[in-house]
Amino acid sequence: MLGITLRPESPPDAAAIRAVTVAAFANAAHAAHTEQFIVAALRRAEALTVSLVAEIGDEIVGHVALSPVSLSDGSPGWFGLGPISVLPEHQGRGIGSRLMRAALQQLREQGAAGCVLVGDPGYYTRFGFRSEPALAYPGVPAELFLALPFGNAVPRATVTFHAAFGAQS
Repeated sequence: MLGITLRPESPPDAAAIRAVTVAAFANAAHAAHTEQFIVAALRRAEALTVSLVAEIGDEIVGHVALSPVSLSDGSPGWFGLGPISVLPEHQGRGIGSRLMRAALQQLREQGAAGCVLVGDPGYYTRFGFRSEPALAYPGVPAELFLALPFGNAVPRATVTFHAAFGAQS
C-alpha cells in the first residue's frame, strides 16, 4: 500500500492515537468503549511492549498496542494484542493487516513465546491465531480467545492481561 508509513509511537502521538482509537471503536457493537483508556493506562504503566502507528502523510490513521500478559503456570514471553485501531474512513485498505504483521514480527524478533487476544476469529485466524484449548481466559467465550504461539509449546495456563485492561477512564 503506497503512502502508508509504520513507525513506533512517540510521545507527541498520544492525542492522535486516542482519537483514532475512539473513532475506530465508536460504532463497534462488541466494544466496551474503554479502548482509548486501556492504551493510555498501558502507556502510563510503561507496559507498551510494541506500540506502532500507521501514517498517511503526517496523519496518524492507525495504531496497534501489545503488552505483556501473565500465565498462571509462570510461562514467560507471552503478550496480549490490543487494541488495534484504524480510522473508519481508512478501514478495509489493509492498514490493520500491516500493523498486525509488523507488531507480530517485532514480538518474534524480541524472542516472544506467543501472543493472545480477544477478537473475531474470522479476522484474526488469517494471521495464524487460533483457539488453544490449553490456554484459558475466564469470562470470555473460548472461540473468541485466540492465541498465536511462536514455537511448538503451548502452556496449559490461565491468561491474565495487564491491569490496564480494566481502565474505565
